[in-house]
Amino acid sequence: MIRVTRKGAAAVAVLALAAGAPELAYASPGQTPAPPGPAPAAQQLGGKLPEGWRITGAGAERQLVWTAPQRVPMGDARVEFHAGDRVLGAPAPDKDQRTFRLPLGSADVGPDDELKVLAGGRRLDQARKDAAAERAPRDRRDTGPAPQAASPVPANPVDPGTKGRYRTVSGDYTLPSVKLPDFPRKVEMTATVVGPKDAPGKRPVALFLHGRHSTCYNAQDETGEWPCANGFKPIPSHKGYLHDQKLLASQGYVTVSISANGINGQDHSAEDAGAQARSSLVRQHLARLAGWSANPASAPAAIRKLPRADLGKVLLVGHSRGGEGVNRAALDSRYPAPADRDGYKGPVRWKIRGTVLIGPTIFGQNPAPDVPSVTLLPGCDGDVSDLQGQIYADGTRAVSRGKALQSSVYMVGANHNFFNTEWTPGQAVAPAWDDWDSDDTRDAVCAPGTRTRLTAKQQQTAGSTYIAAAARLFVAGDDKVRPLLDGSNRRAPSAGPAQVRTHAVGGNRVSAVLPSGSTKVTGGRLCAQVDPDPAKACLPREGRVRSPHFAFWETAREPGRHAVAMSWNRAGTPLKVTPAKRFSVKGSESLALRVIVPPNSTGTKLDVRLTDAAGRKADLGQVRIDGLPGTDRTTSAWAREVRVPLKAAVRAGLDLRKVASLELTPRTGSGKAWLMDAWGWRPGTPDAGAAKMPRVDLGRLTVKEGDSGSRTFRVPVKISGHGSGQVRVFVQDDETGATTARTVTVKPGSQAVDVPITVQGNTRFAYDSAQSAFVKAVRGVAVGSHSGGVIILNDDPMPKITVTPVADKVTEGQALSWRVKLSEAADVDLYGLGFKILPAAGGTELSTLDVDPTWLDGHFGTPPAPEMPLSRMWDGEPYLSSMVPAGALNADVTVPTVTDSVTETEETLRLQEIVHDAEWNPIEGEIHTGTVRDTP
Repeated sequence: MIRVTRKGAAAVAVLALAAGAPELAYASPGQTPAPPGPAPAAQQLGGKLPEGWRITGAGAERQLVWTAPQRVPMGDARVEFHAGDRVLGAPAPDKDQRTFRLPLGSADVGPDDELKVLAGGRRLDQARKDAAAERAPRDRRDTGPAPQAASPVPANPVDPGTKGRYRTVSGDYTLPSVKLPDFPRKVEMTATVVGPKDAPGKRPVALFLHGRHSTCYNAQDETGEWPCANGFKPIPSHKGYLHDQKLLASQGYVTVSISANGINGQDHSAEDAGAQARSSLVRQHLARLAGWSANPASAPAAIRKLPRADLGKVLLVGHSRGGEGVNRAALDSRYPAPADRDGYKGPVRWKIRGTVLIGPTIFGQNPAPDVPSVTLLPGCDGDVSDLQGQIYADGTRAVSRGKALQSSVYMVGANHNFFNTEWTPGQAVAPAWDDWDSDDTRDAVCAPGTRTRLTAKQQQTAGSTYIAAAARLFVAGDDKVRPLLDGSNRRAPSAGPAQVRTHAVGGNRVSAVLPSGSTKVTGGRLCAQVDPDPAKACLPREGRVRSPHFAFWETAREPGRHAVAMSWNRAGTPLKVTPAKRFSVKGSESLALRVIVPPNSTGTKLDVRLTDAAGRKADLGQVRIDGLPGTDRTTSAWAREVRVPLKAAVRAGLDLRKVASLELTPRTGSGKAWLMDAWGWRPGTPDAGAAKMPRVDLGRLTVKEGDSGSRTFRVPVKISGHGSGQVRVFVQDDETGATTARTVTVKPGSQAVDVPITVQGNTRFAYDSAQSAFVKAVRGVAVGSHSGGVIILNDDPMPKITVTPVADKVTEGQALSWRVKLSEAADVDLYGLGFKILPAAGGTELSTLDVDPTWLDGHFGTPPAPEMPLSRMWDGEPYLSSMVPAGALNADVTVPTVTDSVTETEETLRLQEIVHDAEWNPIEGEIHTGTVRDTP
């Protein structure tokens, strides 16, 4: 999503106040520019743009550009420009994988905000050596020796990671490519299949979808293009799960791993980052499998070698953006997507029993309700490093029936890429890398060779085990593997040395405490999971402790997401949590708590007490919680599940149908903890079912401003399905960046999600603008496309610009000056013209010692010494911008000079007018010469 605001455009433009890029000729997106040199700082109202940032283009075509110090490998986390706590938008990458561009008219930023580049919660816009130098002292202080060895975990009696009894057979198929909505180029229909040989009857299906990775390669390089250029071959990312496929095939599954390079090569411009396209591709393959199962003679040769597939028993496995893709496929299979956005039009002839999501993205943060899931969170993920996939569990709470088990599996020492062998150095046919970047420091948890870091083979083996556990539970219905997934503190021996911890929501749990705005807390505080105010936030967003539970979404603050924070300096101070409504744990065996404690902490002890509506109290027992291994570079503040039996409450005569409050009393001397929620728990895995509910999808409308009058438009909203439910609607103000939120009830045919936008027409030039809306499910609703809005296109031409000298012959100590005039006023600060500083045509050129040092530093970030001609300050050609304020007709560009004691000949400054066309190409104009004489 690229956001467009008028005020934002003007505000970002202020950043370029009187400076520009050292390079003027940038290619349009998709073309490779010349390798850029270091970008100097530019003026920002008394501050400077950080190194690597610049402004290019003119008028409505101006861009905010960031150039990375080195290539940014193509990955799954979305690269975003931020200003302080606000998202400006997702920039488009150039082919050099270093340059990222956001249209200036699309940026929403204030002049005093801090610009930064984030991907998956990690900063990209800090030079590697600077970041490493900054972290090194903290790493030494925080982590010191390696984390303590984890306490032994009992083995589960059933190990799903052991090889099954069937021999396996494999093959590949390729079908005609398909056209998907919004993607200009067709997407391949290619897959690798592995199945059991001579297995009887129809066999359950496991379909794999890889994530976003480079698409093409040759002996020297890899790219993100599609289709591949001459001399390049497609990277076979879909073949990277053969180890998982062979294990499942030996256990009787027909497995299919599909290729999605055509989506990866085009999804940078998709508002949903390709989630709907990936869903369409998954369902295209499922439809083919259903057809081949019904008519085996029509199947490709590779499929005919396998047993017939049972499409009533399907497990979807997605890695990274593939995880979000299979989640959307599960949603679309139950609640159809709007036809104009969907790339699959046929009937649903399959049933998805569950999903496995490996290091997944979830940009929309609306997981499919009532679909069982296992989310693998790699503790050393260097790509989706905020571990936002935790929302696949947390985001389902209270949305629907709550019977689908949503398991979160934290794997200490695993990185993002190595679950796929084609993304693993030494195993891949194409260039591959370890996404965990250790810089020049040795991370105590994630650096290769540490006790906690897994090797590629160890990680792949552990991943296979937990994929097989999900298949055995969700598809085969074997409840004996549930303790490996639901927080019961059991391990699978086949996972080897991997430290794997789990917790879950749903299943046979009943909700007890789910912190909300109406929850009353004493002895602690109700905290906001996402809020820029440290006094309200559970954790500061850019602090040294990070939690996947508090993953950022679209807005700086997000009402509706809470936890309970507690901090103590002595034992015995209780925390009391009283929900607005009494809760029932009748029929439950235990009370299950999900509690976060700081990484590397050990032995946090909490006494647990319940009080019923009549005031009767029962002490249930004590829990001990250890933190996960972590450093300030990992996202390790993850909730551990602990349970206490409810027998004591029964003995005390509590009315478990009417429990009023929960108390947690620390028994350690000092500490911190965060309560995520509490549940009544009993063993078993119930049928997840599927509630009938409405589906909500937002769209985006593009309109022209018009020449007069006002018109009202509305954000497109599609509500389909059955029943009614609630969503939270967020509307972002295009002038201030402020966001409002409200909860509304929706049902098919209703207009509850109503976001009117009033557009005032005129004949003055301005930048394109927009107003954005977002939705999140609250209760009883499935959300597909979560973002939308109205884009207002400026339809007025940019004023004509002329330049006349004001003072182009001066004595040193005076200012050279030229006046930039507009043919008519604009509604925005206008940066339509800049000046390239040229070498002197003859004689002496004005130098860095001849101009005011404050002006020089503010405009170019350059010190006066050593002396050099102004045209040679940068590796490229220095560029001086001009700005005419909104409503004004002219502005002066000045170059203040200084008096010195050196006798000199006349010195000159040559400026060439530069404007940019719609393709961001510079158009050279008239040359202006200024002359400076010695003081008489």
